[in-house]
Amino acid sequence: MTSVAAATIAPGTQEEIGTDEVTELGTPWVTIVWNDPVNLMSYVTYVFQTYFGFPRREAERLMLLVHNEGRAVVATGPREEMERHVEAMHDYGLWATLTKADA
Repeated sequence: MTSVAAATIAPGTQEEIGTDEVTELGTPWVTIVWNDPVNLMSYVTYVFQTYFGFPRREAERLMLLVHNEGRAVVATGPREEMERHVEAMHDYGLWATLTKADA
């Protein structure tokens, strides 16, 4: 018979979390959509409206940033959420990456 020991913490003590872990959890990430030579501006606007729910003007503003500046930050939040957004943009055929937000 196999026995599994349960981990316990003595009453009155707290588990310590390292500062790097806290910083990592609290650091926002961003989803960046990049310009590409394939997708039409109207399609990029459609994706921003459909996926992110942006009003038409905001979707067009972001699309123009992508077109004119080469990129646009389209979302900010926890890493896992930004990873989902990047994957969704790839599913739509757009070029997207995530990175830590500037502090």
